[in-house]
Amino acid sequence: MEQAAPPQAPRAKLGSQGLEVSKLGFGCMGLTGSYNAPLGDEAVAAVVEHSFRRGVTFFDTSDAYGPHTNETLLGRALGRLPRGQVQVATKFGIGQGAAGMTVCGTPEYVRACCEASLRRLDAGYIDLYYQHRVDTTFPIEDTVCLCLLATLPAAFSVCLLLLLL
Repeated sequence: MEQAAPPQAPRAKLGSQGLEVSKLGFGCMGLTGSYNAPLGDEAVAAVVEHSFRRGVTFFDTSDAYGPHTNETLLGRALGRLPRGQVQVATKFGIGQGAAGMTVCGTPEYVRACCEASLRRLDAGYIDLYYQHRVDTTFPIEDTVCLCLLATLPAAFSVCLLLLLL
């Protein structure tokens, strides 16, 4: 007896650049213990693979989760899946300093965060890259200025979206 195909999540287009994602996304914050005990590599891979088999193709993480370990775990898990069939979103803008949480939106900081996220995700590109928190001490126009996009290495195909809270 043939096994029925797993259910597929409905799809949605984001913006006007052609990015299409599953309407049901997977928020990865909990993988590294924000609300629960952190999961190990194999458990993360199993959860991500199970979600993908059920039609979830949109995975959202952040450099702040873990911090940094969430992107690494997700990158390893996604390495088992066809990259062209998944969409990865990650965020920048939150860091930890001596005084606690910091927010930064300078183009230099964003570039450094993007390059570090690409390494941790072990990805040639990020499908959706957006600001976790807006740096109110720095003009938002400068955060997303053309010079920022021009300074990113050409191999990085990044769609930058700002989430203005």
